Amino acid sequence: MKIAIGNDHAGTEYKKEIHKLLLKNGHGVNNHGTDNNNSVDYPDHIHPVAKQVEKGEVDFGIIICGSGNGANMTANKHQKVRSALCWSKEIAELSRTHNNANILSIPSRFVSLSEAIEMVKTFLNTSFEGGRHLTRVNKISKK
Repeated sequence: MKIAIGNDHAGTEYKKEIHKLLLKNGHGVNNHGTDNNNSVDYPDHIHPVAKQVEKGEVDFGIIICGSGNGANMTANKHQKVRSALCWSKEIAELSRTHNNANILSIPSRFVSLSEAIEMVKTFLNTSFEGGRHLTRVNKISKK
């Protein structure tokens, strides 16, 4: 799989560990995030991830900021993006099975690194159920 990842200063440490995990599991990774803890504006690092998902250049995106909200709001401005703010592996699973989410937004200040890692694993290894959920997902994008 090809995955784009982006983060602000609050997500740098989580991004580094998630990046290692992704590479270890054979995924290609496009890093659009900051690699240090100096304050940055999250949209500058999230829009490139969302653009790659929107254009189909990557399979999934992972975005990380302090609350996950700003990153999630930014990503969801893009057509064809269904970014899900998740705080547990159960929510990450539902975001895939029911909503066909293609970006996982992680709130680094509210979940532990181990929880974030479990969410990433779950998100990437869960398929969309389709069926009744497909009708709903097709109604999300504004035309």
